[in-house]
Amino acid sequence: MNQILFAGAIGLFLTLIGTPLLIKLLARKGYGQFIRDDGPRGHHSKRGTPTMGGIAFILATLMAYALTKVITGEGPTFPGVLVLFLMAGMGVVGFLDDYIKIVKRRSLGLRAGAKLSGQLIVGVVFALLAVRFADDRGQTPASLKLSFVSDFGWTIGPVLFIAWALFMILAMSNGVNLTDGLDGLATGASVMVFGGYTFIGLWQFQNSCANAMILTNPASCMEVRDPLDLAVIASALMGSCLGFLWWNTSPAKIFMGDTGSLALGGALAGLAICSRTQLLLALLGGLFVLITLSVVIQVGGFKMTGKRVFKMAPLQHHFELKGWSEVLVVVRFWTIQGMFVIVGLGLFYAGWAAS
Repeated sequence: MNQILFAGAIGLFLTLIGTPLLIKLLARKGYGQFIRDDGPRGHHSKRGTPTMGGIAFILATLMAYALTKVITGEGPTFPGVLVLFLMAGMGVVGFLDDYIKIVKRRSLGLRAGAKLSGQLIVGVVFALLAVRFADDRGQTPASLKLSFVSDFGWTIGPVLFIAWALFMILAMSNGVNLTDGLDGLATGASVMVFGGYTFIGLWQFQNSCANAMILTNPASCMEVRDPLDLAVIASALMGSCLGFLWWNTSPAKIFMGDTGSLALGGALAGLAICSRTQLLLALLGGLFVLITLSVVIQVGGFKMTGKRVFKMAPLQHHFELKGWSEVLVVVRFWTIQGMFVIVGLGLFYAGWAAS
Protein backbone atom coordinates (compact mmCIF):
# COMPACT_ATOMS: atom_id res chain seq x y z
CA MET A 1 0.00 0.00 0.00
CA ASN A 2 2.88 2.36 0.80
CA GLN A 3 4.28 1.79 -2.67
CA ILE A 4 1.00 2.92 -4.24
CA LEU A 5 0.90 6.10 -2.16
CA PHE A 6 4.56 6.93 -2.79
CA ALA A 7 4.28 6.35 -6.55
CA GLY A 8 1.21 8.56 -6.93
CA ALA A 9 2.56 11.35 -4.75
CA ILE A 10 5.98 11.39 -6.43
CA GLY A 11 4.45 11.35 -9.92
CA LEU A 12 2.14 14.24 -9.00
CA PHE A 13 4.98 16.29 -7.51
CA LEU A 14 7.34 15.73 -10.45
CA THR A 15 4.86 16.84 -13.11
CA LEU A 16 3.65 19.81 -11.07
CA ILE A 17 7.17 21.23 -10.88
CA GLY A 18 8.62 19.69 -14.03
CA THR A 19 5.96 20.60 -16.60
CA PRO A 20 6.49 24.40 -16.38
CA LEU A 21 10.22 23.83 -16.92
CA LEU A 22 9.39 21.79 -20.02
CA ILE A 23 7.00 24.51 -21.20
CA LYS A 24 9.79 27.09 -21.02
CA LEU A 25 12.20 24.81 -22.86
CA LEU A 26 9.76 23.97 -25.67
CA ALA A 27 8.65 27.62 -26.01
CA ARG A 28 12.27 28.76 -26.25
CA LYS A 29 12.88 26.31 -29.09
CA GLY A 30 9.61 27.25 -30.82
CA TYR A 31 8.11 23.76 -30.67
CA GLY A 32 4.48 24.83 -31.03
CA GLN A 33 1.31 23.06 -32.06
CA PHE A 34 -0.17 23.24 -35.57
CA ILE A 35 -3.95 23.81 -35.68
CA ARG A 36 -6.27 22.50 -38.40
CA ASP A 37 -7.88 25.29 -40.46
CA ASP A 38 -11.13 23.29 -40.83
CA GLY A 39 -11.62 22.89 -37.07
CA PRO A 40 -13.55 25.07 -34.64
CA ARG A 41 -12.48 28.72 -34.95
CA GLY A 42 -11.81 29.00 -31.24
CA HIS A 43 -8.86 26.63 -31.65
CA HIS A 44 -6.89 29.00 -33.89
CA SER A 45 -5.71 30.93 -30.82
CA LYS A 46 -3.95 27.76 -29.64
CA ARG A 47 -1.53 27.80 -32.55
CA GLY A 48 2.02 27.82 -31.24
CA THR A 49 1.21 26.37 -27.79
CA PRO A 50 4.10 24.08 -26.77
CA THR A 51 3.47 20.42 -27.50
CA MET A 52 5.26 17.10 -26.83
CA GLY A 53 4.21 17.56 -23.19
CA GLY A 54 3.89 13.79 -22.85
CA ILE A 55 7.62 13.87 -22.11
CA ALA A 56 6.75 15.29 -18.67
CA PHE A 57 4.48 12.51 -17.44
CA ILE A 58 6.44 9.71 -19.14
CA LEU A 59 9.63 10.73 -17.33
CA ALA A 60 7.71 11.44 -14.12
CA THR A 61 6.14 7.97 -14.17
CA LEU A 62 9.47 6.24 -14.76
CA MET A 63 11.13 8.27 -12.00
CA ALA A 64 8.21 7.76 -9.60
CA TYR A 65 8.39 4.00 -10.09
CA ALA A 66 12.18 3.91 -9.61
CA LEU A 67 12.14 6.20 -6.55
CA THR A 68 9.31 4.20 -4.97
CA LYS A 69 11.38 1.04 -5.27
CA VAL A 70 14.39 2.76 -3.72
CA ILE A 71 12.38 4.24 -0.84
CA THR A 72 10.50 1.01 0.01
CA GLY A 73 13.39 -1.35 -0.68
CA GLU A 74 11.23 -3.45 -3.01
CA GLY A 75 12.55 -4.73 -6.31
CA PRO A 76 10.93 -4.17 -9.73
CA THR A 77 8.84 -6.94 -11.25
CA PHE A 78 8.86 -8.25 -14.78
CA PRO A 79 5.20 -7.33 -15.53
CA GLY A 80 5.81 -3.83 -14.19
CA VAL A 81 8.90 -3.29 -16.30
CA LEU A 82 7.04 -4.62 -19.35
CA VAL A 83 4.19 -2.12 -18.97
CA LEU A 84 6.70 0.71 -18.53
CA PHE A 85 8.56 -0.49 -21.64
CA LEU A 86 5.33 -0.43 -23.65
CA MET A 87 4.47 3.06 -22.40
CA ALA A 88 7.96 4.45 -23.10
CA GLY A 89 8.27 2.67 -26.45
CA MET A 90 4.98 4.04 -27.73
CA GLY A 91 6.01 7.43 -26.38
CA VAL A 92 9.21 7.31 -28.47
CA VAL A 93 7.16 6.60 -31.61
CA GLY A 94 4.89 9.53 -30.77
CA PHE A 95 7.90 11.76 -30.06
CA LEU A 96 9.39 11.04 -33.49
CA ASP A 97 6.03 11.91 -35.06
CA ASP A 98 5.81 15.17 -33.09
CA TYR A 99 9.43 16.06 -33.75
CA ILE A 100 9.15 15.65 -37.52
CA LYS A 101 5.81 17.48 -37.55
CA ILE A 102 7.03 20.48 -35.55
CA VAL A 103 10.78 20.73 -36.00
CA LYS A 104 10.94 19.60 -39.62
CA ARG A 105 7.75 21.57 -40.46
CA ARG A 106 6.12 18.57 -42.10
CA SER A 107 2.43 18.65 -41.21
CA LEU A 108 1.88 14.88 -41.31
CA GLY A 109 4.86 13.96 -39.13
CA LEU A 110 5.98 10.37 -39.60
CA ARG A 111 4.79 8.62 -42.72
CA ALA A 112 1.81 6.40 -41.94
CA GLY A 113 3.79 3.26 -42.71
CA ALA A 114 6.74 4.30 -40.54
CA LYS A 115 4.49 5.25 -37.62
CA LEU A 116 2.58 1.97 -37.82
CA SER A 117 5.83 0.01 -38.11
CA GLY A 118 7.16 1.64 -34.95
CA GLN A 119 3.98 0.81 -33.05
CA LEU A 120 4.04 -2.76 -34.32
CA ILE A 121 7.68 -3.31 -33.34
CA VAL A 122 7.10 -2.09 -29.79
CA GLY A 123 3.84 -4.05 -29.53
CA VAL A 124 5.31 -7.32 -30.82
CA VAL A 125 8.28 -7.12 -28.43
CA PHE A 126 5.88 -6.52 -25.54
CA ALA A 127 3.58 -9.39 -26.56
CA LEU A 128 6.46 -11.85 -27.04
CA LEU A 129 7.99 -11.06 -23.66
CA ALA A 130 4.62 -11.01 -21.88
CA VAL A 131 4.14 -14.77 -22.33
CA ARG A 132 7.67 -15.72 -21.30
CA PHE A 133 9.73 -15.75 -18.09
CA ALA A 134 7.29 -17.54 -15.79
CA ASP A 135 7.73 -17.12 -12.04
CA ASP A 136 8.09 -19.96 -9.53
CA ARG A 137 4.33 -20.53 -9.69
CA GLY A 138 4.40 -20.85 -13.48
CA GLN A 139 2.69 -17.48 -14.02
CA THR A 140 3.78 -15.33 -16.97
CA PRO A 141 2.97 -11.58 -17.08
CA ALA A 142 0.16 -12.22 -19.58
CA SER A 143 -2.10 -15.15 -20.27
CA LEU A 144 -2.85 -16.86 -23.58
CA LYS A 145 -6.56 -16.70 -22.72
CA LEU A 146 -9.01 -13.88 -23.28
CA SER A 147 -10.12 -12.06 -20.16
CA PHE A 148 -12.87 -9.80 -18.87
CA VAL A 149 -12.54 -9.53 -15.08
CA SER A 150 -10.35 -12.65 -15.18
CA ASP A 151 -9.29 -15.26 -17.74
CA PHE A 152 -12.04 -17.21 -19.42
CA GLY A 153 -12.58 -19.61 -22.33
CA TRP A 154 -9.93 -21.40 -24.27
CA THR A 155 -6.25 -20.77 -24.90
CA ILE A 156 -5.88 -18.80 -28.15
CA GLY A 157 -2.25 -19.67 -28.78
CA PRO A 158 0.79 -17.39 -29.12
CA VAL A 159 0.14 -16.19 -32.68
CA LEU A 160 -3.44 -15.11 -32.01
CA PHE A 161 -2.37 -13.64 -28.68
CA ILE A 162 0.21 -11.42 -30.39
CA ALA A 163 -2.37 -10.31 -32.96
CA TRP A 164 -4.91 -9.59 -30.19
CA ALA A 165 -2.36 -7.70 -28.09
CA LEU A 166 -1.38 -5.60 -31.11
CA PHE A 167 -5.02 -4.79 -31.79
CA MET A 168 -5.51 -3.65 -28.18
CA ILE A 169 -2.34 -1.54 -28.19
CA LEU A 170 -3.09 0.13 -31.53
CA ALA A 171 -6.77 0.65 -30.74
CA MET A 172 -6.20 2.20 -27.32
CA SER A 173 -3.22 4.37 -28.32
CA ASN A 174 -5.09 5.75 -31.31
CA GLY A 175 -8.23 6.13 -29.18
CA VAL A 176 -6.40 8.35 -26.70
CA ASN A 177 -4.82 10.19 -29.62
CA LEU A 178 -8.24 10.98 -31.12
CA THR A 179 -9.56 12.10 -27.72
CA ASP A 180 -6.68 14.54 -27.26
CA GLY A 181 -8.37 17.36 -29.12
CA LEU A 182 -9.55 19.65 -26.30
CA ASP A 183 -7.67 21.11 -23.35
CA GLY A 184 -7.37 18.50 -20.62
CA LEU A 185 -9.89 16.06 -22.12
CA ALA A 186 -7.63 13.04 -22.69
CA THR A 187 -5.52 13.77 -19.62
CA GLY A 188 -8.47 13.99 -17.23
CA ALA A 189 -10.09 10.88 -18.71
CA SER A 190 -6.80 8.99 -18.34
CA VAL A 191 -6.53 9.98 -14.67
CA MET A 192 -9.88 8.27 -14.05
CA VAL A 193 -8.94 5.06 -15.87
CA PHE A 194 -5.57 4.82 -14.13
CA GLY A 195 -7.38 5.37 -10.84
CA GLY A 196 -9.60 2.43 -11.74
CA TYR A 197 -6.57 0.25 -12.46
CA THR A 198 -4.98 1.28 -9.17
CA PHE A 199 -8.06 -0.09 -7.39
CA ILE A 200 -8.09 -3.25 -9.54
CA GLY A 201 -4.41 -3.99 -8.92
CA LEU A 202 -4.78 -3.50 -5.17
CA TRP A 203 -7.90 -5.69 -5.04
CA GLN A 204 -6.19 -8.42 -7.08
CA PHE A 205 -3.19 -8.30 -4.74
CA GLN A 206 -5.38 -8.64 -1.64
CA ASN A 207 -7.18 -11.59 -3.25
CA SER A 208 -4.24 -13.08 -5.13
CA CYS A 209 -3.91 -16.84 -5.44
CA ALA A 210 -0.35 -16.34 -4.21
CA ASN A 211 -1.95 -15.40 -0.87
CA ALA A 212 -4.58 -18.15 -1.01
CA MET A 213 -3.47 -19.60 2.34
CA ILE A 214 -4.50 -16.43 4.19
CA LEU A 215 -7.73 -15.71 2.30
CA THR A 216 -11.13 -16.21 3.89
CA ASN A 217 -12.31 -17.91 0.70
CA PRO A 218 -9.32 -19.33 -1.23
CA ALA A 219 -11.60 -20.55 -4.03
CA SER A 220 -12.24 -16.93 -5.07
CA CYS A 221 -8.56 -16.04 -5.49
CA MET A 222 -7.42 -14.10 -8.57
CA GLU A 223 -4.61 -15.53 -10.70
CA VAL A 224 -2.61 -12.44 -11.73
CA ARG A 225 1.16 -12.09 -11.55
CA ASP A 226 2.46 -9.21 -9.40
CA PRO A 227 -0.79 -7.21 -9.28
CA LEU A 228 0.57 -4.89 -6.60
CA ASP A 229 3.28 -3.65 -8.94
CA LEU A 230 0.68 -3.01 -11.64
CA ALA A 231 -1.22 -0.91 -9.09
CA VAL A 232 2.00 0.99 -8.33
CA ILE A 233 2.45 1.83 -12.03
CA ALA A 234 -1.21 2.80 -12.40
CA SER A 235 -0.88 5.07 -9.36
CA ALA A 236 2.32 6.65 -10.72
CA LEU A 237 0.55 7.32 -14.03
CA MET A 238 -2.52 8.70 -12.28
CA GLY A 239 -0.42 11.09 -10.21
CA SER A 240 1.76 12.13 -13.14
CA CYS A 241 -1.25 12.82 -15.36
CA LEU A 242 -3.00 14.73 -12.56
CA GLY A 243 0.02 17.00 -12.14
CA PHE A 244 0.23 17.48 -15.89
CA LEU A 245 -3.49 18.33 -15.98
CA TRP A 246 -2.78 21.41 -13.84
CA TRP A 247 -0.95 22.87 -16.87
CA ASN A 248 -2.94 21.11 -19.60
CA THR A 249 -6.44 22.17 -18.55
CA SER A 250 -8.16 25.13 -20.24
CA PRO A 251 -6.52 27.36 -21.22
CA ALA A 252 -3.77 24.83 -21.86
CA LYS A 253 -0.18 25.97 -21.41
CA ILE A 254 1.06 22.76 -23.06
CA PHE A 255 -0.31 19.85 -25.11
CA MET A 256 0.71 16.21 -24.65
CA GLY A 257 1.08 15.59 -28.40
CA ASP A 258 1.39 12.14 -29.92
CA THR A 259 4.27 11.63 -27.48
CA GLY A 260 1.79 11.56 -24.63
CA SER A 261 -1.31 10.09 -26.26
CA LEU A 262 0.46 7.03 -27.71
CA ALA A 263 2.26 6.45 -24.41
CA LEU A 264 -0.97 6.63 -22.38
CA GLY A 265 -2.76 4.29 -24.77
CA GLY A 266 0.10 1.82 -24.60
CA ALA A 267 0.13 1.95 -20.80
CA LEU A 268 -3.63 1.30 -20.63
CA ALA A 269 -3.38 -1.68 -22.99
CA GLY A 270 -0.40 -3.05 -21.07
CA LEU A 271 -2.20 -2.78 -17.73
CA ALA A 272 -5.29 -4.50 -19.16
CA ILE A 273 -3.29 -7.36 -20.66
CA CYS A 274 -1.16 -7.98 -17.57
CA SER A 275 -4.06 -7.62 -15.10
CA ARG A 276 -6.25 -10.06 -17.10
CA THR A 277 -8.93 -7.41 -17.76
CA GLN A 278 -8.59 -7.12 -21.52
CA LEU A 279 -12.25 -6.76 -22.50
CA LEU A 280 -13.04 -4.73 -19.38
CA LEU A 281 -10.71 -2.01 -20.74
CA ALA A 282 -13.31 -1.25 -23.44
CA LEU A 283 -15.66 -0.19 -20.63
CA LEU A 284 -13.15 1.43 -18.27
CA GLY A 285 -11.84 3.47 -21.23
CA GLY A 286 -15.33 3.91 -22.65
CA LEU A 287 -14.83 7.54 -23.66
CA PHE A 288 -11.85 6.61 -25.85
CA VAL A 289 -13.92 3.85 -27.46
CA LEU A 290 -16.89 6.18 -27.99
CA ILE A 291 -14.76 8.85 -29.67
CA THR A 292 -13.01 6.27 -31.87
CA LEU A 293 -16.38 4.89 -32.94
CA SER A 294 -17.51 8.40 -33.91
CA VAL A 295 -14.62 8.59 -36.39
CA VAL A 296 -15.40 5.13 -37.76
CA ILE A 297 -19.09 6.06 -38.16
CA GLN A 298 -18.22 9.39 -39.78
CA VAL A 299 -15.85 7.86 -42.32
CA GLY A 300 -18.03 4.82 -43.01
CA GLY A 301 -21.22 6.83 -43.29
CA PHE A 302 -19.64 9.31 -45.71
CA LYS A 303 -18.28 6.55 -47.92
CA MET A 304 -21.63 4.77 -48.07
CA THR A 305 -24.02 7.73 -48.34
CA GLY A 306 -21.87 10.74 -49.21
CA LYS A 307 -23.24 12.50 -46.11
CA ARG A 308 -21.65 13.25 -42.75
CA VAL A 309 -23.30 11.85 -39.64
CA PHE A 310 -21.61 14.44 -37.39
CA LYS A 311 -20.72 18.06 -38.08
CA MET A 312 -17.12 17.04 -37.46
CA ALA A 313 -15.27 14.02 -36.09
CA PRO A 314 -13.96 13.16 -33.52
CA LEU A 315 -17.14 13.53 -31.49
CA GLN A 316 -15.97 16.34 -29.18
CA HIS A 317 -15.64 18.73 -32.14
CA HIS A 318 -19.20 17.92 -33.25
CA PHE A 319 -20.53 19.42 -30.02
CA GLU A 320 -18.20 22.41 -30.30
CA LEU A 321 -19.65 23.17 -33.73
CA LYS A 322 -23.13 22.83 -32.23
CA GLY A 323 -22.29 25.77 -29.96
CA TRP A 324 -21.04 24.10 -26.78
CA SER A 325 -18.05 25.82 -25.18
CA GLU A 326 -14.82 23.85 -24.97
CA VAL A 327 -14.96 23.70 -21.17
CA LEU A 328 -18.57 22.48 -21.26
CA VAL A 329 -17.67 19.66 -23.66
CA VAL A 330 -14.68 18.63 -21.54
CA VAL A 331 -16.56 18.58 -18.23
CA ARG A 332 -19.50 16.64 -19.67
CA PHE A 333 -17.20 14.15 -21.37
CA TRP A 334 -15.27 13.75 -18.10
CA THR A 335 -18.61 13.00 -16.44
CA ILE A 336 -19.34 10.32 -19.03
CA GLN A 337 -15.88 8.83 -18.54
CA GLY A 338 -16.38 8.81 -14.79
CA MET A 339 -19.61 6.83 -15.22
CA PHE A 340 -17.80 4.32 -17.47
CA VAL A 341 -15.16 3.77 -14.76
CA ILE A 342 -17.78 3.36 -12.02
CA VAL A 343 -19.73 0.80 -14.05
CA GLY A 344 -16.51 -0.99 -15.02
CA LEU A 345 -15.35 -1.27 -11.41
CA GLY A 346 -18.83 -2.43 -10.42
CA LEU A 347 -18.68 -5.23 -12.98
CA PHE A 348 -15.15 -6.11 -11.86
CA TYR A 349 -16.34 -6.49 -8.25
CA ALA A 350 -19.47 -8.37 -9.33
CA GLY A 351 -17.33 -10.80 -11.36
CA TRP A 352 -15.10 -11.45 -8.35
CA ALA A 353 -18.07 -11.84 -5.99
CA ALA A 354 -19.77 -14.28 -8.38
CA SER A 355 -16.67 -16.46 -8.37
